[in-house]
Amino acid sequence: MGLTKTDLFTAEQNELAVLAKCLAHPARIAILQHLLKADACINSDLVQELGLAQATISQHLKELKAVRLIKGTIDGVSMNYCINPEVWMNMKSTFNNMFDKHSCCGGGDCC
Repeated sequence: MGLTKTDLFTAEQNELAVLAKCLAHPARIAILQHLLKADACINSDLVQELGLAQATISQHLKELKAVRLIKGTIDGVSMNYCINPEVWMNMKSTFNNMFDKHSCCGGGDCC
């Protein structure tokens, strides 16, 4: 999607595309699953949990923070991360709304 073409789409379509792009990496999915499972703010255990380098995890955290799916707080010399509940629920609602409204061909064989 070209930078000049996003104005052809609704705000919701653009938002979904940005979120979907952010979710399109398995490391980010793993980070989100870990944060959801922990149901708390976490800091350094992602390196041990995922087996990725700290720099790699930091880059994925940066991407998740950019779309506000997670938020971070400074705790001394480290950062604590957790799911941003408002954005998470909005994303969940938006995706569910899209899936609920548009059933594929009524479940039949249309092609």
